[in-house]
Amino acid sequence: MIRLALMISIFTLSMGCKSTQLPDGAISLFNGKNLDGWVIYGTEKWYVDKGELVCESGPDAKYGYLGTKKTFKNFDLSLQFKQESNGNSGLFFRSSIEGTKITGWQAEIAPPDLHTGGIYESYGRGWLIQPDAAELASVFRPNEWNTLRVKAVDDVVTTWVNGKEMIQLKDEKIGAANGQIALQIHDGGNVKVRWKDIILKPL
Repeated sequence: MIRLALMISIFTLSMGCKSTQLPDGAISLFNGKNLDGWVIYGTEKWYVDKGELVCESGPDAKYGYLGTKKTFKNFDLSLQFKQESNGNSGLFFRSSIEGTKITGWQAEIAPPDLHTGGIYESYGRGWLIQPDAAELASVFRPNEWNTLRVKAVDDVVTTWVNGKEMIQLKDEKIGAANGQIALQIHDGGNVKVRWKDIILKPL
């Protein structure tokens, strides 16, 4: 009887570990198995390993993107990332991609002491806002899993790193846009990032 109860407990626990309870109305953009729902842009490497999404610089060492097939305007998105090299990456939103040219806005994911959580406009105005360096350093965990959250509602964008607010930006141009979510591989090589738990709630 004790053995049976123990087996049931282990089974229940294992089942619970495999199922992720999403917040009401939220969707998972990455299924942990393949790249369904995404499009690869460029020749850099995007693959699934041990249930995690991995991006890695290829022989060309050029820009590369993995974009959603769907578009999103207002949303609250969170993901976990772990950098396995010092290359640069990012999360694009309300973006459009042709080849490896992207227009839109990037929530930066960068090596330590740079601007993770800041907002950069590609092929436009460049840096719009950067986080306070001391506040970022107080929560950022190099070579470990970190959580980035981006919330975009009309013309207001807010980012958090590991639960701490980094920036809030009000911008008319961002407010007028709509487009894809995309993950980036920066050019120059030396990029390898793992991603998981990419959860988006449309607003």
